[in-house]
Amino acid sequence: MSRRQGHVAKRALDLALTVPALVFLSPVIVILGGLVRILLGPPVLFRQQRPGLHGEPFTIIKFRTMADARDEQGRLLPDSHRLTSFGRFLRRTSLDELPELVNVVRGDMSLVGPRPLRIEYLDRYSRKQARRHEVPPGITGWALVHGRNELPWEEKFALDVWYVDNRSLGLDLKILWMTVWTIIRGRGINSPGSATTEDFMGTDG
Repeated sequence: MSRRQGHVAKRALDLALTVPALVFLSPVIVILGGLVRILLGPPVLFRQQRPGLHGEPFTIIKFRTMADARDEQGRLLPDSHRLTSFGRFLRRTSLDELPELVNVVRGDMSLVGPRPLRIEYLDRYSRKQARRHEVPPGITGWALVHGRNELPWEEKFALDVWYVDNRSLGLDLKILWMTVWTIIRGRGINSPGSATTEDFMGTDG
């Protein structure tokens, strides 16, 4: 199968799984949206520009998991002070990611691929690490099922590049199956010693 044929097949798999999932999970999405509004206040959705295929920006959509707590100068408090117990629950179960199914339908993302990180990281990647953008970003991925945020950045990026070089529909289905167990185990939600994930500042050398 050529790369173009593989891309078409991957897109077909995304739509075949995502559209029914959105219909089936719509009551859950509505209920979670209501709980976010009640417990955290508006806005319900977290929107942020992230780099997609070839680094082109798109707007990712997730459920908001943090309160809008600020200090006396109006600056946002650290993540550890703003992440509520409800927000931790959403992250641990990956329910905060459900709105990203809309990103998949739009074609911004795939079900499987390297996680879309922050725009400012683009200039911090090595040439090899930047290859993670040769495929669409995913809701889940090879790095996620091998440790999630417990892994050092360099190891996560190495796994991302391995996926780019070895991607196939069979591998995608394997990753989706492994993702179920990763979520059930609830491991790797945050970096060691951090409420969320430490910033990537670049690779030494």
